Amino acid sequence: MVSTLTAPSRPLAAAIAEFGEPRGYVATASIGIPPRRSVEALRADLDAWSRADRDPQGYDAIVDRTRRSYARLVGLDAGRVAIGSQTSVQASLVASAVPDGAEVLVAERDFSSLLVPFAQRPGAKLRAVPVEALAESVTDETFLVVFSLVQSATGYVADAAAIREAAARHGALTFCDTTQATGVLTVAAGDFDITVCHAYKWLCSPRGVSFLTVGENADAVLRPAQGGWYAGDEVWQSCYGTEITLAPDARRFDVSPAWQAWVGAEASIGMFAELDIAEIWQRAAGLGELLCHELGLPQQHQAIVSWPDPDGSQLERMSAAGIRISGRAGRARASFHLWNTEDDVAAIVRAVH
Repeated sequence: MVSTLTAPSRPLAAAIAEFGEPRGYVATASIGIPPRRSVEALRADLDAWSRADRDPQGYDAIVDRTRRSYARLVGLDAGRVAIGSQTSVQASLVASAVPDGAEVLVAERDFSSLLVPFAQRPGAKLRAVPVEALAESVTDETFLVVFSLVQSATGYVADAAAIREAAARHGALTFCDTTQATGVLTVAAGDFDITVCHAYKWLCSPRGVSFLTVGENADAVLRPAQGGWYAGDEVWQSCYGTEITLAPDARRFDVSPAWQAWVGAEASIGMFAELDIAEIWQRAAGLGELLCHELGLPQQHQAIVSWPDPDGSQLERMSAAGIRISGRAGRARASFHLWNTEDDVAAIVRAVH
């Protein structure tokens, strides 16, 4: 097998070293693994908690720093970023803002957490088309276009530029889920009116950390329907009653954080915010191309590579060989991240053949 990887830059090499030697782990699209710094931060926090040396207010600075790191990662001001714990909850906030009778254009077979909130929105007119046909399917009747930048089941990278152009031409808003992209593919959240991202996959954070970004065009549309005390302008003066002042920026959509999850996320997302994400994509997509070549699949130039495995037999053989991989929608799915090498590709090929 011919090597396809160039030597990583010094910052990327240091980041790769944080993960040890997780050979055979190609399941980031299901769950990422934490860097050493995140594990150490979580252990220290648990130790402090066990000593009764923790208080809720002490986590605010952690959340603030993590929000700022994420904002830097996706190219926004931190005031455009709201925090949450689940993409489905934040997608439900967006769905609640759809006017009665308005059309919501979605990518068919996209991830359920993104689609179901709109399917359950009374009065919304849901229209599903293949993700490849989204741009050409936007009309003057479309209020909102909903899609994942990278499709979970297949790794397909949507033509975001064409979708944005079509939406702008027809006066529609865009809502993009970047969960399967941020951390491996360069994401500019400002290119979309609204984005959502859960950090437990490519950002290698604990589950329970998600982000909603809100552009200027969405400001007048979204309502803080899930607002609570953490959405207050002065958080610790917003704990009781209804007469509170919500934050003037995207923090008005905040959900109170799952504290320990944010301890791990601060370390991991801070690390990714300092890396060249394009370099990570070149590495991960290069391994994807190598796997396609070795298995005789059409070239995809994706970090996620999937192929038909309707009875799960290939997945079973790979699992028996010690490969941590996932299967989705009747397909085997390998997902490569910064720690993977050609050895992982070779292991898959041996197991499949």
